[in-house]
Amino acid sequence: MKDTYVLIMAGGAGSRFWPKSRDHFPKQFIDILGIGKSLLQLTYNRFINICPPENIYILSNEQYAGLIAEQLPRISKDNIISEPSRNDTAPCIAFASFKIFDLNPNANMLWPLQIT
Repeated sequence: MKDTYVLIMAGGAGSRFWPKSRDHFPKQFIDILGIGKSLLQLTYNRFINICPPENIYILSNEQYAGLIAEQLPRISKDNIISEPSRNDTAPCIAFASFKIFDLNPNANMLWPLQIT
């Protein structure tokens, strides 16, 4: 499992959930289901048993780094990959893939369904 990495995309504005979701607090950070956990927290928790927690990365943009750290207090700041700008899904995957490849050329990367 040391070569398994989970990459969770959490950078979108979540405009489809307006008015609940706002640019400063999009849907991935909201407790949409009313169970005390955000979509980001639920997604992260699903993968804790799939790979080591240190191999779970959250892909976002700098604007949401603080919210991610607040909602996932056990995650290392090194596991939050902030895109330099919002460029949608494909560039996000490419950007993160290069970062993970630099860490481990044998990495197997899992991309759960996008929560943004």
